Amino acid sequence: MSTFIIAEIGINHNGDMKLAKKLIDTAVIAGCDAVKFQKRTVDKVYTKEYLDGPRQSPWGTTQRAQKEGLEFGKEQYDEIDRYCKEKGIAWYASAWDLDSQKFLQQYDCKYNKVASAMLTNDELLEEIAGEKKYTFIATGMSSYEEIDHAVEIFRKHDCPFELMHCNSTYPMPMEDANLKLIHVLEEKYGCKVGYSGHEAGTLVSTCAVAAGATSIERHITMDRNMYGSDQKASIEPYELCKLVKDIRDTEKIMGTGEKMLTAAEEEVKKKLRG
Repeated sequence: MSTFIIAEIGINHNGDMKLAKKLIDTAVIAGCDAVKFQKRTVDKVYTKEYLDGPRQSPWGTTQRAQKEGLEFGKEQYDEIDRYCKEKGIAWYASAWDLDSQKFLQQYDCKYNKVASAMLTNDELLEEIAGEKKYTFIATGMSSYEEIDHAVEIFRKHDCPFELMHCNSTYPMPMEDANLKLIHVLEEKYGCKVGYSGHEAGTLVSTCAVAAGATSIERHITMDRNMYGSDQKASIEPYELCKLVKDIRDTEKIMGTGEKMLTAAEEEVKKKLRG
């Protein structure tokens, strides 16, 4: 079965539609199945005290200026929707609040995503599960009890879902990947399990496919040195192309698990066994 590969643009577009389109183009060229964004209603996700706090950014000197500078509105999402259809790639977004999820409902996206940070937001989970779209549920920072509860909500709504093994550090040290957990989650919850990675490079994500991950999600960037909190945990265009190729090769390498002799092996058998 083909691994579903998601290029997470997130907020790495830095509020710039031209940059967003370059990232979409990169995902298309690499052969990804989908691109993903993040949507927030700034005043719902953050407190006034936090938003009034100081922060230097390209958009000003407050947290509010920075957060609002990174957000796309309806005009931008209309263009993302149009552009992705033109390029033939699926898109969707993870909502960080109820208003953002309702905003996304105006688009005919095939998928939803529950970010690790939102796994315990019951109101949001109920809204997403009620849409009954195939949903990727990230499990970073989460206990089994918290995952149990989220799974219960999705099964109550009969909403199809896939868990995503995840370690929510940016970037994640390679030794913290714990990829054996992919199979454990699959056995425990009886569902597909993907991998959402934040590590440097592509080796861990490729290994995740060998460990049974049915989807791979990675943050992408045009340049890790650009402004942004997620840039350092992202992969650049050449790495994304390498990752997609390595995943497709890994699928071939893993094979079917059936014991069978290849035609080439049959020829060797004739020579060596007479």
